[in-house]
Amino acid sequence: MPLRDTSADHAATDRTFQVDLRGLVDLLSHHLYSSPRVYLRELLQNAVDALTARHAVEPRGDFGIRLYADGKVVRVEDDGVGLTEADVHTFLATIGRSSKRAERIAEQRADFIGQFGIGLLSCFLVADEIHVLSRSARTPDAPAVEWRGRGDGSYTVRTLPASARPRPGTTVTLTPRSDAGEWTRPQQVHALARHFGSLLRHPVTFDDGSGGAAAPVNPEPAPWARSFPTPGARSRALAAYGEEVFGFTPLDTIELDLPAVGLKGIACVLPEAVPAGRRHGHRVHVKGMLLSEQAEEILPEWAFFVRCVVDAESLRPTASRESLYEDATLAAVRDALAERLREWIARAAASDPDLLGRFLQTHHLAVKSLAVHDDEILRMLLPWLPFETTDGHTTLDEFARTHRTVLVTSSVEEFRQVAAIASAAGLGVVNGGYTYDRELVHRMPEIRPEVSVADLDPATLTAHLDPVDRETELAAAPYLAQARDALAVFDCDVALRTFQPASAPALLVDSREARHERTRSRLAREQEGGLWGDILGALRQEAPRAQLILNQLNPLVRTAVAIDEPELARTSAEALYGQAVMLSRRPLRPAESSLINRSFLDLLAHALRKDS
Repeated sequence: MPLRDTSADHAATDRTFQVDLRGLVDLLSHHLYSSPRVYLRELLQNAVDALTARHAVEPRGDFGIRLYADGKVVRVEDDGVGLTEADVHTFLATIGRSSKRAERIAEQRADFIGQFGIGLLSCFLVADEIHVLSRSARTPDAPAVEWRGRGDGSYTVRTLPASARPRPGTTVTLTPRSDAGEWTRPQQVHALARHFGSLLRHPVTFDDGSGGAAAPVNPEPAPWARSFPTPGARSRALAAYGEEVFGFTPLDTIELDLPAVGLKGIACVLPEAVPAGRRHGHRVHVKGMLLSEQAEEILPEWAFFVRCVVDAESLRPTASRESLYEDATLAAVRDALAERLREWIARAAASDPDLLGRFLQTHHLAVKSLAVHDDEILRMLLPWLPFETTDGHTTLDEFARTHRTVLVTSSVEEFRQVAAIASAAGLGVVNGGYTYDRELVHRMPEIRPEVSVADLDPATLTAHLDPVDRETELAAAPYLAQARDALAVFDCDVALRTFQPASAPALLVDSREARHERTRSRLAREQEGGLWGDILGALRQEAPRAQLILNQLNPLVRTAVAIDEPELARTSAEALYGQAVMLSRRPLRPAESSLINRSFLDLLAHALRKDS
């Protein structure tokens, strides 16, 4: 039976998407914009763009923006290019639809802040109705146009006599909802205007309806755009601006100027250290309008010792206009600003050692992270960077003057194990356990060819410890056997040596890698025959043992090795092991914590029995 063609019965019908404006506003408020306060930024931005377009028509005109808020309405009035009735239908009543004229205008928007045509919708975050009254400057005889948009998606458009708006430009009026008072009170509107528009190039004033004179929102340009009588006065003005913006007195200010993208601003060096990798947000203005206070992407990750405030012409904002679009321009700006920071460090190193010293004392970790990847900074600053050494905290330059062979540990734990003994033996050891330190110390010969650098395995330290004479070793053999048996559970051998300082009773020689290998071997034994046993067995190596080295020069050790009571010998060996573990400052394993408590109580009980 042939199939019947049913296409005629079910003909496709073209339909138009229905836009739920309330749903769209909810989407904007919860997923695009960070806060309802952005409504004022969008209104200011539209006004600035209108003024930019007006200047293209009348380059010598004196135009501005006026804000009004009295608690009942919020009004933004500009002397911009204005709108005709056709413009109103194209730009105010159409969401997401392009037109040939809109496309032509978009090609010429390099001087505009806005790019996306949805900014006016943000006003519905605080109001249910938007009233726009506009008159075009391009068509002098055109009538004024009134547009009323409502949150339910409806709108009305009508033309009015020219007297309704005598001068070209646009006035946007909002009647705030009762729940939007937090963002529309006069004091808040003024504060938001200052926050977003303090660097705008067009004059902006604010009137609170009290009858007083309108207050300027942006009374003076940014400090980097002003002239000063002396370099010192300029430097002080930049520092004062940084303190006003960020709330701290900068250690120094670095002026930023990238003419290729029209970027100017300052980087403020933080007066206190911050954790490595903790990135601060930077204030980024685009054509004077504040885009973001948390723009991390403007600087590389290693530059966490500064906070920046910049104003740029060519950076591209995202759709929300609250962050920057990651593109080739932003990448080039990031690289160029990083170079400015390097140049500042170089100038400080060459001409201001006091500033350099204060900077390195505070931000040595940031500089170390930079020096790892930057050969120029490495050559310039490595000798000046502080490190933890057996001579205390000092620079590599100072350390290399007394130690031509520099030994470096791979962890903080290993350094703490060997520091006292290595220092007494005259060895120069650097703690390489901190971030970047080991890698940087190994690059020291690039700067000081006469210095050699080598890793210090804690086990190699035993080569610098003096053996005891044969008679002493034979006499201590029974005790050492008891001690080895007591500490076998920790895979720990015991040896007797002499070393300085004599106040140190024992040295625990053990590395993190050795402990990991012993743990892997133990797991392999426990999983013998299973899948994990095969995997761990394949990785198994000869597990290195820890070594407890007793110091024959220490009076307590000399007394301990003479103990002939087996239980007391075991307890004293456990106590010496526990004390050596604690001196290494590594985390205690549960079995070690139990051993330390048990050996202390056993020794206390023994002492009490002896006294009684």
